[in-house]
Amino acid sequence: MLSVRGLKYHYAPERVILKDVSFDLKQGDILCLLGPNGTGKTTLIRCVLSLNKPKSGNVTIEGRDVSKIPAKTRAAMIAYVPQSTNVAFPYRAEEIVLMGRVAHLSLGARPGKKDRAVTDEAIEMLGISWLRKSPFDELSGGEKQMVLIARALVQQARILVMDEPTANLDYSNQVKMLRVIKELAAENYAILMTSHYPDHAFLACTQALLMRDGVIMAQGAPEDIVNTENLSTLYSTSVIVTQAQMGKEFARVCIPVM
Repeated sequence: MLSVRGLKYHYAPERVILKDVSFDLKQGDILCLLGPNGTGKTTLIRCVLSLNKPKSGNVTIEGRDVSKIPAKTRAAMIAYVPQSTNVAFPYRAEEIVLMGRVAHLSLGARPGKKDRAVTDEAIEMLGISWLRKSPFDELSGGEKQMVLIARALVQQARILVMDEPTANLDYSNQVKMLRVIKELAAENYAILMTSHYPDHAFLACTQALLMRDGVIMAQGAPEDIVNTENLSTLYSTSVIVTQAQMGKEFARVCIPVM
């Protein structure tokens, strides 16, 4: 569904941010982008969303160059879930979700019955009906993230880009968020997410992409590339990938060495 080829980006010729980045995202995939701060993850997301124009290379959705797709059409193909957001007015949660329907409305049109039905469906799917009337800015971090995911869903775009969807969440809300992401992939959404937690690649993702200084170090199945050697190099600190026993099964975990 989404293809990135030979992507290069710089703000100044002497400061290259992305260097020959390539990857594919297919229907039902969850790709976890891992890397240290300042490595170019946000810049890559902005290029994928056509907010930044690459200096070379291209991003295509279903074979179409994303930069040549009209903004309204693009919004119906790819949706963005930011790490956080603030609103200037005291909108209720359900109004924030309904805003995702703008991609399907003509200029100046008001949301109709279909738009409200799609909004209701997304709210019900994510189990946040009890937040409907709550002012968005008064919600917790986890509650805001669920509302923003619902807003992305009502766009009815099949590609979701999530910037650190578990940032600032406690364990309970992290688990809830990862379960939602896996459920969406099971519904044939294609998901690109960034994370500062390598364990999330094992818990929820079908692919991992390790990037440092704008260069892809490794990409593939998490069990193949998220290992002690790669993570220690990626974060310039000692990290051990080992196994933890969970009943009769074993789960991989990442432990930084202090």
